[in-house]
Amino acid sequence: MKKQIIYSIALTFIWVGFVGAISFMEAWLKFQAPNITTALGLGIGQLVFKALNSVEITCAVLILLLILSSKHPQRFKALPFLIIALVVLVIQTVWVLPALDARASLIINQVKVPPSKLHLWYVILELIKVTGLIIYGIKKLRIHTIR
Repeated sequence: MKKQIIYSIALTFIWVGFVGAISFMEAWLKFQAPNITTALGLGIGQLVFKALNSVEITCAVLILLLILSSKHPQRFKALPFLIIALVVLVIQTVWVLPALDARASLIINQVKVPPSKLHLWYVILELIKVTGLIIYGIKKLRIHTIR
């Protein structure tokens, strides 16, 4: 396997690991800690999810650059699954995360906010993104390990 392929597969699963650790574990676990108020938990969440989004964008850009720099004839074969993840990342970056951040800021500032389905949308999008990334990574492994 060429270096670009190995790196792109590794970055794909690193990306999945970050999302799994933050979105599916840290996000709700922090509220189980003693003395964590909603405001404090939301403030931590704002910092962590901003950092996660930066890591995700970096992974996405690096994977795309590695694909484009590869000369392998099947480098685009699993691309539809990566595109799903990229589209979800864009939706999260431009719509869901800013909306959740604004909502968190209001709550931190003790403004009453009506119930919202934004968190549900975020979780659904995370599941779609992670599924796309896992399928992409597995297909890349299969394509490049079968001779």
